[in-house]
Amino acid sequence: MLRSVGQERSTGSTEDPRVTELRTAVSRLRRELAGHPAEFPDRGIAEDELAALDAMAVSGRPEIPRLRRSLLLVAGAIGSVSALAPRLRDVRIAVDLFGEPRHRP
Repeated sequence: MLRSVGQERSTGSTEDPRVTELRTAVSRLRRELAGHPAEFPDRGIAEDELAALDAMAVSGRPEIPRLRRSLLLVAGAIGSVSALAPRLRDVRIAVDLFGEPRHRP
């Protein structure tokens, strides 16, 4: 394909890598949760908060306090389901990528 002089080639998405990581981690956990055979009381809460996390990631600029709140709700809802622990950990790591440096006293 010919390009005009001075025209630059599009390199694709400029999505923040942290957003990409969060979307990937949330997607994996959502798939595993959907495929998990056991019903548990707070499954709906986990599904709703994972959807909220995904929506925040899609927006491109998630609010850190809201990310952490959703993560806590998901962890509380599915924390006792050990089969989902590795994917939950991945979501936590992805959320932590957005964190501000913590100051030690």
